[in-house]
Amino acid sequence: QKMGADIEGVGTSTLVIRKVESLRGVEMDNDPDRIEAGTFMIAAAMLPGSSLQIHHCNPKHLGVFPAYLEKTGAKIHHEGTTIRVDAPDLVQPVNIQTAIYPGFPTDLQAQWATLMTQASGSSVVEDQIYFDRFSYVPELARLGADIRLEEHGAVIGGPSQLIGASVMSTDLRASVSLVMAGMAASGRSQVLRVYHLDRGYEKLEHKLNAVGARIQRASEHE
Repeated sequence: QKMGADIEGVGTSTLVIRKVESLRGVEMDNDPDRIEAGTFMIAAAMLPGSSLQIHHCNPKHLGVFPAYLEKTGAKIHHEGTTIRVDAPDLVQPVNIQTAIYPGFPTDLQAQWATLMTQASGSSVVEDQIYFDRFSYVPELARLGADIRLEEHGAVIGGPSQLIGASVMSTDLRASVSLVMAGMAASGRSQVLRVYHLDRGYEKLEHKLNAVGARIQRASEHE
């Protein structure tokens, strides 16, 4: 509309768009991605003693997620569009059940399961949006995680000493959860089929390497 478009019904279930003679250029800033922010917040909480600042966030978009992360013992501070996460010395187990916004996002449950592999006790991850979204479970098990599928979701025993291995990613969120697990594992991990990552995370390895990770993207032919 700022460009001069004729659009009616914004905020409703029906949009009526009429042709206009021309559109003008404008400057705009996209809303930050709450799932990317949540992914980095979980990654920060996985590593004891770590502290991570995430810029260009909107805390109001995160729904109930920060409250769940704080239950693990993580400390969350936000000022304006910057969030800082201080990792707990010992991750506490927290059960989650996904729900529509502002509930716990289904797009963060795989990452949460990875975090729970480092928790000091058992936890359950249930997905009420996509019931079969657990393709990452056998791959986390390859890395040494005590994780199994039951009727309602993943049951995770922690803490697990993850050990580097070659694993296969099957979708976007599974991919990033395996990268996170590889960061926490001892030794070298290889995550295959990471092209899924680029649909949801821009330059993920560069951002994580900037805060101390050691990630190298290999070509498909290596």
